Amino acid sequence: AFKARCAEAKARLGLIMQEVCRLVGAVLTEWQAAVKKLPAFKAHAAAVQDIEAQLKRLMGKRFVTETPFERLQHYPRYLKAITVRLDKLKAAPARDAQLLADYGPLWTNYERRALQLAKQGTHDPQIEQFRWLLEELRVGLFAQELRTPQPVSVKRLEKVWQQLSG
Repeated sequence: AFKARCAEAKARLGLIMQEVCRLVGAVLTEWQAAVKKLPAFKAHAAAVQDIEAQLKRLMGKRFVTETPFERLQHYPRYLKAITVRLDKLKAAPARDAQLLADYGPLWTNYERRALQLAKQGTHDPQIEQFRWLLEELRVGLFAQELRTPQPVSVKRLEKVWQQLSG
């Protein structure tokens, strides 16, 4: 039975690898587009700093192997949202600053809890899920036209956080 399962899997392995490679190509294309645009926005220091931190979190050295495939599939949209945000930034810097101010406390709460869990050597799947909801919130706030798979808003995530903390 084990050998039969191995043979079945072997046939699909090539297709899976092709899909991963296609996805990674799309991720890198969007990443490159975002990184290329960034230098033109140095006058918007807070936004650039936030985007650079986001890129660093998303695109770690081992992002392909360390990111669950179901999350990796959303990376092109997350990265595209960064370029959309940059496109809107020059026209409405105050709007961007306000959205960032709305988003900031949620990220800070998550970051504190994640750090605390890391120090304890524990993993909480709900906190991990919240982290990805925050990524979706960025899309919802800065690039609504790219859509999110589920409804997200600052208020919704504040409620989710209350439940996680309570």
